[in-house]
Amino acid sequence: MSDAQVVKPESRRTEKIGNVVSTKMQKTIVVEVEMRKTHPKYKRVIKLSKKFYAHDEQNSARVGDVVRIKESRPLSKLKRWTLEEVIRRSSLPQGEEIVQPVV
Repeated sequence: MSDAQVVKPESRRTEKIGNVVSTKMQKTIVVEVEMRKTHPKYKRVIKLSKKFYAHDEQNSARVGDVVRIKESRPLSKLKRWTLEEVIRRSSLPQGEEIVQPVV
């Protein structure tokens, strides 16, 4: 038995990939996941998007990042996901907000 490798069973928790939309809460990010579905009657491909609240322990994600989130136990009223990894960093400068000129 010592020669046999221990294989960890694969997790049943679903993973989703999406864009970070908001980081204004502490240790929480809002991730928007875009899905493509065909319309049942018209057979046309439709883009649907849904927002998920995810737990970000180190506050590492920024707005515009592409991230992978993983399903977890309920952490609050809306949070049922945790940040798994940041896939691609945003090219937006950190800390600067885009200011619209007042007309």
